Amino acid sequence: MLNITLDSKEAIVILEPQGALCKDDFDVAVKVIDPFIQKHGKLDGLIIYTESFPGWEDFAALSRHITFVKNHHQKIKRLAFVTNSAVGSVAETIASHFVKAEIKSFTYDQLDDAKSWILENV
Repeated sequence: MLNITLDSKEAIVILEPQGALCKDDFDVAVKVIDPFIQKHGKLDGLIIYTESFPGWEDFAALSRHITFVKNHHQKIKRLAFVTNSAVGSVAETIASHFVKAEIKSFTYDQLDDAKSWILENV
């Protein structure tokens, strides 16, 4: 399951995985995020907030995740990984080659710092 919180005032989405991600999680995310992007043109930030990364339920979920990234990365200004998982720093390095958004990692207890970073120079 993926908890999705859209702060429309700040133009930030927080994604909180609660267990292995499934393909339907990304369909729900699209239904929340896309209308906002269509109305405002972009998101100032997206935060992946999880103490440890739970992975994907199956290959279909991974594939849907890749499609989600491909369809949204140009409309997100900053991407923050807020996690204690090593995946955060690895994802920062790897994702920077594939997405337009500026990327930064934070520890799990730095959610407010991640939000502040996203809102810098907005």
